[in-house]
Amino acid sequence: MQYCSTRGGVHGRDFCEVLFSGFAPDGGMFMPEEVPVLSPNTLRSWTGLTYTQLVVEVASLFIPTHLIPRLDLEVLVAEALTGFSVPEVLRIARLKDGLSILELFHGETLAFKDLAMTCTVRFLNYFLQKQNRTAIVLVGTSGDTGGSAIQSAKGLKGLDLVVVYPRGRITPVQEKHMITCLEDNVHVFAADGSSDDIDRPLRRLFADQELVSSQSLMSLNSVNWSRVMVQLAHFIYAYLELSGIEHTQADGGLPELEVVVPTGGAGNIAAGYIVKQMGLPLKLVAMVNSNDIVHRTVTVGDFSMASNVTQTLAPAIDIQDPYNMERLFWLLLARDGATVRNMMKEFQQSHRYSLPENQRRLLSQVLSTGTVTDEGILETMRRCWEENQYVLCPHTAVAVWHHYHCPLSPGLNRCYIATASPAKFQATVQRAGLTFELPEAVLALDKLATRYQNLERSLNWCKDWEDILREKIHSVSSARKTKRC
Repeated sequence: MQYCSTRGGVHGRDFCEVLFSGFAPDGGMFMPEEVPVLSPNTLRSWTGLTYTQLVVEVASLFIPTHLIPRLDLEVLVAEALTGFSVPEVLRIARLKDGLSILELFHGETLAFKDLAMTCTVRFLNYFLQKQNRTAIVLVGTSGDTGGSAIQSAKGLKGLDLVVVYPRGRITPVQEKHMITCLEDNVHVFAADGSSDDIDRPLRRLFADQELVSSQSLMSLNSVNWSRVMVQLAHFIYAYLELSGIEHTQADGGLPELEVVVPTGGAGNIAAGYIVKQMGLPLKLVAMVNSNDIVHRTVTVGDFSMASNVTQTLAPAIDIQDPYNMERLFWLLLARDGATVRNMMKEFQQSHRYSLPENQRRLLSQVLSTGTVTDEGILETMRRCWEENQYVLCPHTAVAVWHHYHCPLSPGLNRCYIATASPAKFQATVQRAGLTFELPEAVLALDKLATRYQNLERSLNWCKDWEDILREKIHSVSSARKTKRC
C-alpha cells in the first residue's frame, strides 16, 4: 500500500512517511493510491467482531506488515482503546421510531476524536521508539481535536505538541481539556480568532518544507491520513450492526444503510465516502450548522467561504474551510490531481470556487446535505428528550434534526453519528431547558491549574501568529537537543 497527494505532485510514499506528514509537499492531502474493496463474504465474516477488532482489520489493509507486524498492530490498537468509559469502546442507543445513535464519545475527552487520535498517537510512538527520533506536532483545533491530541500524547518522551485553539469560541470543558495539561511536552496557545483564522498561519508553516523537515513537524488534525483511516472503522461497525446484513442470504445483495453525520472539517464524511468506495452500500448525509459551505457546495456548487465564521451552539463544526472535501473531490474526479490542484489553488487564493454542474451532480449523487439553525438545534434536543429521555449534544442534534424532518424510506435503516457527550456543552443543554449529570472527570477539571499563552489580534495577526509559533517550534527543538546533550 502506497500513498499519493490529492494534487498529483507526490507518489509512492509509505504509511510511516504519511503518518509523520501534515499536508503533502505540493499542498495536497495524502490518500492511498488504491482503495481496497471488501467483498460481501469478508463483510459477513466480520459480523460480530468487536470495534477494537474491526480497527485492527481496517488498519491492516492500509499498513503493510513490514512496517507494523500484525501482532504489534493488535497490541497498539488494544492499548489505545483501553480506558474508555464503556467496555465496548462505543455504543449504539436504539431509541423510538428507528432513531439509532452511534455514540463515539466515551473516550477521555468525551469526543469521537479520541477513537482515531489514541490509535494514531500509538502508531507515532511506535515508529519514534523504533527509529530513536522525535517529532513536533502542530495542531489547530475548533474545539475537540486539541484536547484529544493532548490527552493522547501527554508525557510521551519523543513527541511535543503545539496546540492552538480559538479563544472564546469553544466551551469551558473543551478549553479545560487543553489548558489544564501541565506536561512539559504540551504547549497551548489561545488565539483571538476563529479556527479558520488559525488554519492560515498553520498552512504557511507546513508549506515551509525546510522547517517541516528540520524540525520533524507534523499534524494530528484530520489532515493526517491515519485519523481518517481509523474513522473508517466506525462506519463499518455501524453498517454491520444496523444494516440488517445478518438477515441476508450469503449469495444475495447487501442491504443499504443511511449514515447521518454532523459535519465541520468533513473528515468523517471523507471516511464515510472511502468506506462506500470499499464496497459498503452507504447513503451519506452531511448535516451542517449555519456555517453551510458543504451544504451550498452540494446543492448549488457554491464552494465558497462566507466573510466570517458564524458562532453557533455547535462550535466544533463552526468551520468555513472544510479541508477534507479535497479528498472527496479527488475520489469523485477519478484521482485527477491536476484538476484538484487547480480548483483548490483558486479556492485558497480567492476563498471561493464554483463547481461545474457535472462535478456538482457527481457530488450530489454520493452526498446529501442539510443545514440547521441554532433554534433547530435546541428544538431537536428538547424533542429527543421528551420522546426518549435522551440528552443530545448540540452537534449530534445537528444530525438528529434530520430524523424529525426527513422521514425514513421504507426498508432503509439509518444511523446518526453522535460526535460528543452533552457534558461538554452544559450551557446549551441548560438553554434547551434540560439537565445532565456531569461525570466526575468533568467536575474535577475546575480544580486544576492552567497554563497557556495568548495569540493577540493585531494589524498583521497572521504573520505575527506564524512568527510566534515558528519561534515556539524552534525553542522546543532546541530544548530537546539540550536535554540529549
